[in-house]
Amino acid sequence: MRVQVNHRIILIHIIVWICLSTFPLLTAYMDLGEIPSEMYVKQLMRPVLFYTNYMLLVPLLLLKRKVLLYILISIIFLIIYNYISEYLIQNIMGDYFPIRDIQMPEPPNMPPKRMLNMRYAVPAVFSLVIFLLGGIFALVVDFYKRERASQLLEHEKTDIKLQFLRNQLNPHFLFNSLNSIYSLVRSKSDDAPEAVITLSELMRYMLYETDENEVALEKELNYIRNYIDLQRLRLKNSEDVKINIHGDTKGLYIYPLILISFIENAFKYGTDFKGHTHIDIKINIMGNQLSFYVKNIVGIHKQDKQNSGVGLENIKNQLHYLYEDKHDLSIVEDKTHYEVNLTLNLNSK
Repeated sequence: MRVQVNHRIILIHIIVWICLSTFPLLTAYMDLGEIPSEMYVKQLMRPVLFYTNYMLLVPLLLLKRKVLLYILISIIFLIIYNYISEYLIQNIMGDYFPIRDIQMPEPPNMPPKRMLNMRYAVPAVFSLVIFLLGGIFALVVDFYKRERASQLLEHEKTDIKLQFLRNQLNPHFLFNSLNSIYSLVRSKSDDAPEAVITLSELMRYMLYETDENEVALEKELNYIRNYIDLQRLRLKNSEDVKINIHGDTKGLYIYPLILISFIENAFKYGTDFKGHTHIDIKINIMGNQLSFYVKNIVGIHKQDKQNSGVGLENIKNQLHYLYEDKHDLSIVEDKTHYEVNLTLNLNSK
């Protein structure tokens, strides 16, 4: 597996460590008039504290919930590190660059033992701080990685669920359309061949266009027109089936199959006892806003809440996922009429 190296992050780390190392070196020069040679070695050793915790101990122990082992190894590592940096390096390099020869002001009334303790305590505390910063940095990076992975997983789950909802809708539409064509064939209507051609156009759109995230609004409106033409072929009286589309669709895009369930529902339940179908569909586009209105009578077919509501519940779920804060849906139902008002804020390209 190839490991991708982020050169920008590496450069940032290098710059930060240069800045952190330069400050104590300058401070020592200002206080002592020169920089003890062992300080250079100590500054080069400081990143070992940080990256040992960041890249090894936290990922391999702490994040795997081996807390006691992490604490034990951390203590041992800090003891060894401080022994090397404060004793071995001091003794090895002290012969060549003896820091004791440099005259430093001593605090008044400071006991020698206390001064010795301070000499080792301060570097030990500083080492602990650097070590803990490496651990905190590792935890923060791990948190953001998990958060990003969680967001990606949630996005994938949403896409899968949305695809499932669309797959639910397609068979629902197909069954309704086949019933319409079956009625034409059974009555030996001359419109049956035209209905089959129209259905093929509808299915072509559903198979090859709706896999895209968004489609051109004009294509979706053509799909709606074809669907209404197919439904008109099976109706005894379609004079009161009206559709009006106004506005400029150029450059506007919509998620496919958003509107069709409301229209399907209108055709299914909008026929009265005399066989007359009363449906009024209005689509207005103003800027990026689409206003969709459909109204139908409540006819002789009573809605089966358990089975026939699949399409409407499906479309509500799609609206929630795709237009969470960019849509407004209102459904009004009484004994005689069923009315849907939907407003969508569309994307433009």
